[in-house]
Amino acid sequence: MAINTLDILELGSLGLFTTSSVMIGASIGLYVPISNRLLASTLAFASGSLISALAIELGFEDAIDLIRRGVSAHLAWLSIAGGFITGATIYYVASILLEQKGAALRYPSRFLEFALERKRNAASENLELLSKCELLRHLTPDDIEPLLEHVQRRSIPAGEIVFKAGEPGDALYIIASGAVEVINHDDNKIADLGAGQAFGEMALLSGGNRTATIRAKSDCQLLLIKKADFDKILVDDPVLAEQVQKLSRERALSNLGSDDVDPMLWLRTVRESMGHLSRGEERSLIQQTKDSKGAGLAIVLGNILDTIPGCLVIGANFVSLKTLPATLILGMFIGGIPEAAASATMLRKAGYSNRAIFWLWSSVLAAGVIAAICGKIFISGSESMIATLAQAVAGGAILALVTHAMIPEAIHKGGSGIVLPAVGGFLFGLYLALLQTPLV
Repeated sequence: MAINTLDILELGSLGLFTTSSVMIGASIGLYVPISNRLLASTLAFASGSLISALAIELGFEDAIDLIRRGVSAHLAWLSIAGGFITGATIYYVASILLEQKGAALRYPSRFLEFALERKRNAASENLELLSKCELLRHLTPDDIEPLLEHVQRRSIPAGEIVFKAGEPGDALYIIASGAVEVINHDDNKIADLGAGQAFGEMALLSGGNRTATIRAKSDCQLLLIKKADFDKILVDDPVLAEQVQKLSRERALSNLGSDDVDPMLWLRTVRESMGHLSRGEERSLIQQTKDSKGAGLAIVLGNILDTIPGCLVIGANFVSLKTLPATLILGMFIGGIPEAAASATMLRKAGYSNRAIFWLWSSVLAAGVIAAICGKIFISGSESMIATLAQAVAGGAILALVTHAMIPEAIHKGGSGIVLPAVGGFLFGLYLALLQTPLV
């Protein structure tokens, strides 16, 4: 569809206005102290208004348009639903891929989820081995998590002695790969231990002398937890110390091999319980994410991904200034402020300069202008189902943005207090839609 110069100027201005709020938000995040509760309420209000716009101005009206063309209500619903699901899927997959490349730094809530999953994955191998240790398996998930930071790896060549009988018990060992042999005082082999098995468990409880010699039967990779690290955790955690003392009293070495705790259930429970990051872990993961190859580009593409669907719909519905989808425009504009403010704070924490942060968000302005014009050229005015479905796909992407980033970020900043602002945004969108509906 051809459009004249005036349309291009109007659409460009409209796209620029809709996205300009991100620069306001970035400025607030960098220079103006503002409460998290206010940011969360604003973001929740914008989310509610966008949901209202998608339900009323896009989904419902497009379905009615199809019915007027002779399509049955069932098929109209299926067509719109298919478009929304397609758009949401495309957005979600693209967003996850970009977040893995570094775009997760844009929002604190997204980074938290990304970082926790990365932490769980990094700990999975060690946890799987720790789950084989009967002593540790009797500790709770809250107790075992601090130990993960103190797990060390040690390579032992074949034939080397790990420790000798009579030496102080200073660490617990778990075999990651390879095998060791257990030798008694008479230098006779009494057992072979392989991958996943533990030895020296009682060192963490009593610290007594070793009762046997351990020698590497083949090249080995061992995990170890030093008693000094374990004792330090006990000093910092009196509850854990009491639990360990009880375990030491009640469990003799002979019954530590009981199977009353399912290793797989323990492993799954501990992994799922890892729901927080220490400040050190957060700083480390932020730096790793920022330094990952293509992180800056991923952030730019993530910002553009959040912008294009909404501006496409705005352009597609543009006939004149009187027919604008006001709810969608205002929802995007209002939502851009707290979104960019939270992002700017996070990016500064990652070490980006203020200038770099503004540059990263400025990509949204260009994307908004281009997307609005493309929506007018390629979607608006077409009488085919393709154009209607294209809007549904864009609507699905917007809805995915709301549920994937905006609402989680609002909850992250404001907790359950966002409920009323979200409802208020929805009702505000409904009011604007009623004002634009012609009386029959």
